[in-house]
Amino acid sequence: MTDAMMKTVACVGTGVIGRGWIYNFVRAGCHTRAYDKDSSQIDQAITWLKGTLKQDIADGFLTEEKGEAMARLVTLHTNLREALDGVEYVQESGPEVMDIKNAMFAEMDRWTDPKTILASSASSLNINEFTAGIPGMDRCILAHPFNPPHIIPAVEVMPTKKTDPNVVDRTIAFLKSLGHKPMLINFFVSGYLINRIQAAVVREAIHLVESGLCNAEAVDTAIKDGLGLRWVILGNFGTNHTNAVGGIREYYGKFGKVYQSMMKALDSTPPSFDDEMVERFGKQLDEIYGRVPVDQISKWRDRLIRKIRRLKDEDPNP
Repeated sequence: MTDAMMKTVACVGTGVIGRGWIYNFVRAGCHTRAYDKDSSQIDQAITWLKGTLKQDIADGFLTEEKGEAMARLVTLHTNLREALDGVEYVQESGPEVMDIKNAMFAEMDRWTDPKTILASSASSLNINEFTAGIPGMDRCILAHPFNPPHIIPAVEVMPTKKTDPNVVDRTIAFLKSLGHKPMLINFFVSGYLINRIQAAVVREAIHLVESGLCNAEAVDTAIKDGLGLRWVILGNFGTNHTNAVGGIREYYGKFGKVYQSMMKALDSTPPSFDDEMVERFGKQLDEIYGRVPVDQISKWRDRLIRKIRRLKDEDPNP
């Protein structure tokens, strides 16, 4: 383990996000306490973990020895105080409800050492609100992953208004030691970073289909077989930078007015997301995927993401 690694951690909440964190921690060699007050939820998480490890071994992402070692690092708990005893880092992944998170952080603050980092997987709530009034607010921090969290490396990191800068540095270093790509967000805004970008794309994608310009398949083709091929390598600004020999200065200098014109035209009315609209898109996606079960598509997606990540690691940006 590196100096940044935490040897003993706890996952509080073992739903879809929590179980992904369990995988992340044991893959890195952390002794991981999995806590949930609902024992059936823990059972589901462990069943998922064992199945995922088996599939990853079959797909060549893990050796059988590594998979067995990972499984041995997990202990199961329905008693929070027991789960938190002696841990260095806690990752809370409970329901996205302000009162529940506030109560959970109060308990985590009560039952952990003052040096233990208390992190939340919250995806939309203001961390300053659900940690308000907690004595250990200076060690609380947001570490919001993306689904599936054991495969997508990006994690949004946001301190509270009282978080100790050392906690921020330790959290970022720890996440990097796990193989994550942490992004520091300096203050709260609705949607944080990635979901704000995603919301802007989703809004325009729906608008283009609803306006009759094209169908859902055309939009997805434009992203997965067009924009996405560059974005997955370089991101937005890196793509802009390589779109002109002189880099982003030349690109924005040449096409800034064109972008301004398009951006002014983007002020469309937000989609309704009513039942009729949702069903229209449901039918279009049925046509694309032929009613293939979502979990089957997700498994295919996960394999490809990991292969793309492997390719990027093998041929890094110069």
